[in-house]
Amino acid sequence: MKPGALPDLAVGLAVTALGVLGAWLTWVIPVTPVYAVVGPKLVPAVIAAALFVLGLMLTAAALRGGWSADLPEVAEAGPRNLPALGWLLGGMLLNLVLIEPLGFSIAAALQFVCTARAFGSRAPLRDAVIALTVSLTAFFLFVEALGVNIGAGLLEGAILRALGQEVS
Repeated sequence: MKPGALPDLAVGLAVTALGVLGAWLTWVIPVTPVYAVVGPKLVPAVIAAALFVLGLMLTAAALRGGWSADLPEVAEAGPRNLPALGWLLGGMLLNLVLIEPLGFSIAAALQFVCTARAFGSRAPLRDAVIALTVSLTAFFLFVEALGVNIGAGLLEGAILRALGQEVS
């Protein structure tokens, strides 16, 4: 292994660990006898397996000398954009903390606005309008079209009450 391949090895091992974690989390998903062959474990299992295989391939490539040093895009990428990473991480944390008390639509919209900012947007009001439109559409598609109750938050509950529907 070349000395410069250590970051590549770290990425390969991290992706492999994500695959193992995904497989374990998939294993503990409860399954009822209602499902025949295809159940709630299928897609997570496929993703976990793909992450595991990809991680093994990246690790093997790193042990053979790495891959990132040979890519011109890596050399031309420039310095890390730590503020952008901060916006992305902040958006994910906001979603995690606020989804329970405020609901899906508001939490997802805040994450969308933070992600847009990370990618260079300077129009948070426009981003919020787009985000709320998309997140409310997703919420109502889950609830109305699929019949999956993902829990109404503040905004969803207000809309449902305004429409004369019961809030669950």
